[in-house]
Amino acid sequence: MRIRVVHETVYQYDSPARGLIQMLRLTPRDHEGQHVRAWRIEPTVDGRLSRREDGFGNIVHVFSADGPEEALTIRVTGEIETAETHGVMRGTAEWLPDPFYLRESRFAVADEAIRTFADEAAGSADRLDQLHRLLAGVHQAVDYAPGPTGASTTAAEAFSLRKGVGQDLAHVFIAAARHLEIPVRYVSGYFWRPDMPEQEAGHAWVEARVPDLGWVGFDPAHGIAVTEAHLRVAVGLDYLDAAPVRGSRTGGGTETMTVRVRVDDARAQAQAQQAQGQQRQGQQIQTQG
Repeated sequence: MRIRVVHETVYQYDSPARGLIQMLRLTPRDHEGQHVRAWRIEPTVDGRLSRREDGFGNIVHVFSADGPEEALTIRVTGEIETAETHGVMRGTAEWLPDPFYLRESRFAVADEAIRTFADEAAGSADRLDQLHRLLAGVHQAVDYAPGPTGASTTAAEAFSLRKGVGQDLAHVFIAAARHLEIPVRYVSGYFWRPDMPEQEAGHAWVEARVPDLGWVGFDPAHGIAVTEAHLRVAVGLDYLDAAPVRGSRTGGGTETMTVRVRVDDARAQAQAQQAQGQQRQGQQIQTQG
């Protein structure tokens, strides 16, 4: 399928801010099942935008502006061609050895409750079966719902609340999988839903290392393996390594951030527009007749 993304991050400052620096992990890479057709990052203020890669192989843009600025919008637009790979990730940028992803990280620490849950959910099956059982277990144990959690919520806190967004369910899965000694990593990106093109943020899921298969994607928020509807952007040990936007500034007072995301099936959208155009053309012909 062809996925079209529009992602806006809007900052409003109480007073003019100076020395703006934003680290943007907002640009996807090509790999098997994902081809970038077009992608553009457009800040609304004058500044410098440079590109590099981090230690995980993510594309990172650094935007800096001297200011003073009362507001800043980072607008991302693009189209990606995706294909079904049944969750198996091939051709991705791999800069780190698999055991690196066994490391404990700030937001994905397994407390006693998560360790007990992981042992009971996974059982003694082979690794792929364990991961599918863990996927189903996290999806059932933690409700996918916005509200009670925030960007700094840990896996243990989300598991205790039994509620969270994609980021939280990903952290619970990661903490449980690492307890089971399975290399696993956090993935940030987008997910196309036919019932919800307008979204409050991007999406998050996980990839786990499976013998003889490689890295396989699992989406605990929806209880499924990764599909062609998932658009992969960045990876890391947890959210901190793959956050779409992180930054700093001098002054500015209180900051208000608003995020708007729209994820569409570009082909279906084009077909609908074509049908509407033909319908209007037909109505004009009838009127003229």
